[in-house]
Amino acid sequence: MEIVKIQDVKAADRPDVLMKTLLDRQNASGSEVTLGTVIFPPGARVPAEGMGVHEADEYSIILKGSIKTMSGGREYQVSGGQVTFIPAGEEHWAFNDSEEDCEIIWFLVKN
Repeated sequence: MEIVKIQDVKAADRPDVLMKTLLDRQNASGSEVTLGTVIFPPGARVPAEGMGVHEADEYSIILKGSIKTMSGGREYQVSGGQVTFIPAGEEHWAFNDSEEDCEIIWFLVKN
């Protein structure tokens, strides 16, 4: 077992959001798994312009707040208590259009 204390992990050097990668490992089946947290303050957008895309499936658990996202050509509003899935290769962005922070736990899983 490996235990990571979130508060001890250094945040990525980003001006827009507070992002931490907590684990980056290969699991027993050979998949690469990356786990992290992100806090989107009001007005933050990732990526800052255009669309983002990953070579891995992205799973997110929205813990608090809400966020607008575009994925697969459709716009969504997701909020605390919801879980999202974005398949590998699907272009997307996220924008906090609310007046409070949006806190998310995310996983990238690459087979």
